Amino acid sequence: MQNTMLLDRRTKELVTEYVPEGEVLNSIVCFFSIFADATRVRILSALAISEMCVTDLSRVLNVNQTTVSHQLRLLKNLGIVKCERQGKIIFYSLINDTVNDVMLKGVEFLGC
Repeated sequence: MQNTMLLDRRTKELVTEYVPEGEVLNSIVCFFSIFADATRVRILSALAISEMCVTDLSRVLNVNQTTVSHQLRLLKNLGIVKCERQGKIIFYSLINDTVNDVMLKGVEFLGC
């Protein structure tokens, strides 16, 4: 049995050109892994509404402060959230609306 390709040459070229590999692929996988943790999704959803400090996030989401701090540090290192110190309190917010847009598209896709 001969192993023949059913795709035409142009489709094969498009797939080869546009399917991500290497660093781009790793970056995409890393970005979408942000949504693989329920606590992170809840934090991101809250920050899409308002900037908040760790204490407020912890109380509103009913999650201990250590967990919130850990997730915020991860999100900050990934360039998803930023922080701003106001006196002794550090407020966190989304760097831009893109993450919230992705979450809303997921909700739309799921029909929630």
